[in-house]
Amino acid sequence: MSRTINVALVGNPNAGKTSVFNLLTGMNQKVGNFPGVTMDKVSGLYSYNNSPINVLDLPGTYSIYPRSMDERVVFDFLSDENAHDFPDTIIAVADASNLERNLLLFSEIKDLGQPTILVLTMLDIANKQGLNIDISALEKEFNTTVITVNGRNGEGLEDLKKAILDTKHPEHVPFYDVNDLSPEIIPIIKDKFELRNDYIAYQYAQQTYSKSFLSIDEKQFIADAKVKYNFCDRQFQTTETVERYKIIRKKLQEVVIRSQEGVVKNRTSKLDKILTHKIYGYLIFMAVLLLMFQTIFEWANPFMDWIDMGFAELSGLANDLLPPGVLTDLLAEGIIPGLGGVVIFIPQIALLFCFIAILEESGYMARVVFLTDKIMRKFGLNGKSIVPLISGVACAIPAIMATRNIESWKDRIITIFVTPFMSCSARLPVYAILISLVIPEKHVLGIFNLQGLTLMFLYLLGFFGAIFSALIMQKILKVKERSYFIMELPVYRWPKWRNVWITIFSKSRTFVFEAGKIILAISIILWVLASYGPGDKFDQATTTVQAEQPSLAVDSQAFENAVSAYKLENSYAGILGKSIEPAIAPLGYDWKIGIALITSFAAREVFVGTIATIYSVGADEESETTIKEKLRAEINPHTGDPMYTFALGMSLMVFYAFAMQCMSTLAVVYRETKSYKWPLLQLFYMSGLAYLSALVVYQVLK
Repeated sequence: MSRTINVALVGNPNAGKTSVFNLLTGMNQKVGNFPGVTMDKVSGLYSYNNSPINVLDLPGTYSIYPRSMDERVVFDFLSDENAHDFPDTIIAVADASNLERNLLLFSEIKDLGQPTILVLTMLDIANKQGLNIDISALEKEFNTTVITVNGRNGEGLEDLKKAILDTKHPEHVPFYDVNDLSPEIIPIIKDKFELRNDYIAYQYAQQTYSKSFLSIDEKQFIADAKVKYNFCDRQFQTTETVERYKIIRKKLQEVVIRSQEGVVKNRTSKLDKILTHKIYGYLIFMAVLLLMFQTIFEWANPFMDWIDMGFAELSGLANDLLPPGVLTDLLAEGIIPGLGGVVIFIPQIALLFCFIAILEESGYMARVVFLTDKIMRKFGLNGKSIVPLISGVACAIPAIMATRNIESWKDRIITIFVTPFMSCSARLPVYAILISLVIPEKHVLGIFNLQGLTLMFLYLLGFFGAIFSALIMQKILKVKERSYFIMELPVYRWPKWRNVWITIFSKSRTFVFEAGKIILAISIILWVLASYGPGDKFDQATTTVQAEQPSLAVDSQAFENAVSAYKLENSYAGILGKSIEPAIAPLGYDWKIGIALITSFAAREVFVGTIATIYSVGADEESETTIKEKLRAEINPHTGDPMYTFALGMSLMVFYAFAMQCMSTLAVVYRETKSYKWPLLQLFYMSGLAYLSALVVYQVLK
């Protein structure tokens, strides 16, 4: 097998870059980080004619000049020839229906000197808009290989794969000669850094202080040269951009033939009048949310019940078939229930990401961002804050990283601070198990599932917690500067179902393996803590129960249950839970829930795995009871009533809606803010708000 060929994908946002990436790599994708920065690095591997090809999907950008942290990665990567995966070929993806704007980035990329293929997407939309593109003329005018790819059916993919293998390093002819701007500084930088390309040397001068791979001395050398030769960054950048557009427009006159106005723009504008209307738009958005949460519960419940029963039977089977002993107990009471606490929520996680992917693919999500911009500004949030907040429904970690496109420091800090209030997919397992316990499966008005309505209420509760916390932060930080929100609204289109499926698969896989590792590890630790205890109390459980409850027959199931309960209460886990029970008792929680609260500070979804493990320790070995049935059967020792009442369930759900219980999120906040102050403030503020809110809810409802 030949050496691996490295390919980099670049393009404007909404140009179809992700579709091309998914077509090339399928599900063979991985996420890492670029060296030296926390920006996500998404890559994928495929093989063609026995040649392994590694494809790197770079962040979407309109120009090589960065306006945000993620866009800065593009030039950093493409100009660092020492990078281990420096691209042999660059694929510039361009939206054929917005060719002039997309070709600005292509012209800049091409001037970097690497072999570049221009891939046109959405050619069908361009044709419907009355734009006919002469591909041969385009190749000639822009001196590059041009491939058309249909992101929906994969047409043109084979031609692209072949072009990647056949691409040669051509003689470089600059699209725009930057020596006209600063002829003195370019040769000096080229000589100092041993560069072969004029445009890269010019960009060293333009983007000196943002280059992560340059040393302090190297940056100072460039800065001194800029002063000496009167290098005017902004003025030269403006001149370059204007001149590039002039060249592009002139070349496109020979390439694009315009016929009568097509139907796509008319259809898009008609839909926008409704979907972005100041009244109807919000009503439609609420209806979409309602449909989403109704569907998540209605469609996922049967699959969840089957999975729950399957793991209960598997646990019983392990007890039946394996010899008695510590390892069998660990498997049946620790590992299997812990795994069940992960797998049971795959149907709901998959449905959530399915809806998110469809909304993004169809172009509706961009309208939601535009629609909510004015409201968000009243609460001190930048218009660009909407993207991280909406992304937070999936996961707070990439959502917080998405704040890098917010230029204002204060706006960015506020957005980072409030984003964890958005109910992420990790909260969904907690909501799901508690809703199924305390909310009856009834329909309101014969249409709306009451459980689905409760789930929607919890997501809205997190959203309102975010915007009101932003309002408080705005008053504290005294934000005065105005910021502007500019985004492109893509045309409406049917979702690319391949992309939707890849999103569902990759996100569900990430949940299972990332959350699963944490949950499984904690489940094993918990089983050990719950199965052993200090001193004589634990070891003499049988004797103690005999003395305290002489009426129970020693060989009866009631006696065994009493011994198991006594052991659990006096185990290491029980002691840990009881140590915080006085603090959480006003919320209606007992020491068992206390254990789950402590462990779920590692990750919220651990709550369910912890509860599954705690209630499996010492259970009847013949029992094949599901997690839900075990929780329903739990009795409050003080009242004799069921433990999981409506008041307790709502209190727990409100607590988890507000609590900062994700160590990974806190780590990312520290990494993004470079300060311990903000993650610590988040932890104490959100935990305090969660406690007080849960206290009020329980005391009112009990």
